[in-house]
Amino acid sequence: MPTTLRSRSTLLLEGPDRAAARSYFYAIGFTEDDLRKPLIGIANTWIEMMPCNSHLRGISEQVKIGVRAAGGTPVEFNTIAISDGITMGTEGMRTSLVSREIIADSIELVARGYLLDGIVAISGCDKTIPGTVMALARLDLPSLMVYGGSIMPGEFEGRPVTIQDVFEAVGAYHAGKISLESLRRLEHVACPGPGACGGQFTANTMAMAFELMGISPMGANEVPAIDPRKAAAVESAGRLVMDLLRRELRPRQIITKKSLENAITAVAASGGSTNAVLHLLAVAREAGVDLTLEDFDRVSARTPILADLKPGGRFVAVDLYRAGGIRLLAKRLLDAGLLHGDALTVTGRTIAEEAAQAKETPRQEVVRSLSNPLKKWGGIAILKGNLAPEGGVVKLAGHERLLHRGPARVFDSEEDAFDAVRRSAIKPGDVIVIRYEGPMGGPGMREMLAVTAALVGAGFGESVALITDGRFSGATHGLMVGHVAPEAAKGGPIAALRDGDTIVIDAQNRRLDVELSEQELKSRLARWTPPAPRYATGAMAKYAKMVSSASTGAITG
Repeated sequence: MPTTLRSRSTLLLEGPDRAAARSYFYAIGFTEDDLRKPLIGIANTWIEMMPCNSHLRGISEQVKIGVRAAGGTPVEFNTIAISDGITMGTEGMRTSLVSREIIADSIELVARGYLLDGIVAISGCDKTIPGTVMALARLDLPSLMVYGGSIMPGEFEGRPVTIQDVFEAVGAYHAGKISLESLRRLEHVACPGPGACGGQFTANTMAMAFELMGISPMGANEVPAIDPRKAAAVESAGRLVMDLLRRELRPRQIITKKSLENAITAVAASGGSTNAVLHLLAVAREAGVDLTLEDFDRVSARTPILADLKPGGRFVAVDLYRAGGIRLLAKRLLDAGLLHGDALTVTGRTIAEEAAQAKETPRQEVVRSLSNPLKKWGGIAILKGNLAPEGGVVKLAGHERLLHRGPARVFDSEEDAFDAVRRSAIKPGDVIVIRYEGPMGGPGMREMLAVTAALVGAGFGESVALITDGRFSGATHGLMVGHVAPEAAKGGPIAALRDGDTIVIDAQNRRLDVELSEQELKSRLARWTPPAPRYATGAMAKYAKMVSSASTGAITG
């Protein structure tokens, strides 16, 4: 094996002075031959606390087989992982977005500490996906990311269900629409095994986005978690990292403005999660690429929604895979002139070359034709106005409303808002405001799925709106504006709102305003005082002091 492939690990392991380091490796079971080969880090996000990542030990073993077969020595290490779904609606949810930074930091530290030559990152749940890619962009070593795959749908009363159905059933139960027994039966069958949430929620949105960006090999992420073909897909990824090493192809050659726009296009065309805005901004920052909220609005505005996926549509990720997969969607978008076809991927082929291999399943209904889109515009819009000078994000997929004008119902925490929904204290026409849940104020920018799903389950999905400086789960649908910036904890205009203020959400004209004079807003904010931080010490306190605005990705670096 040429020494040039070990430009980093040779400094760790070669020569008489490195005898002690080699001795440690021999104690683990590595051989002299192993230590003569490139060290490839297998950055695993396995954890025994959620189905999204519970199977990743097996995925890792297959990746390692591929690395060894291609002439490398795999060295596995782990990161933390937080389940958004399990922590949703609790104090624990504040840790979710914080974990993205710690995942990236931990991979960086191991790679730098052990002078790794390359990396295969294995992701599963929501924050592990961007967290791993942020680290790869930061390190700029030959590397790629593979996703553990989607869960299969459950079955309840003769119909397919996802975790979205459970969250919405909670609202239906509190509204007296279903029994407690029905809710209990649903919770037992909604998640039938390993894999990440099945709709085009945040995990599948980001897995798709990173295939279209090119940092994941096309076709690997979309294979479901328990599909027999998953083993071959991830083993191939292990072989591929060695090819990247030989070609000296690095993430920053792949993560460019063009490839980021391809990723945004995929999010828009699939009705994907608004969390993609935060995560792609963060990845762009790590890669040194100038990306702004305006880029999301521009790309989304020209992109039709072609994939009929939950939460706004009918199908789940497994259905997309069977219909022809992400390649099929890419081909549609390329045929429409909406992708940069010359953008490079980790396979060494361009997006255009990958899309050319698409095979469409006859009579599939998941990916629409260009002449018959679900909507003629994309799934995300950026709103600005006197309530959001830096911007807010709204998902346009899954509902028809573009305009809502109504009285504010103001809550200073998610729990207070959820309690109001549970007590049937919300009325049609209301605009629910949840503040002090932003990146700094939360801290950690909690998702509001417990509230939004309860609203839908209670029958308010088309009659109320919601705005927050927090964020939303990919399973959220309805007229919901998140990421409102500046956030309340930093004295943003959302901090000045009072019950009864008239709020106007005008998605068509990209506006979010309160019907107050500029003088009144300034007067209220002049009397405002920031609340005490929720955490005085520890990781959460450090994050709150360092984190940037949601409008720049809520990053800490």
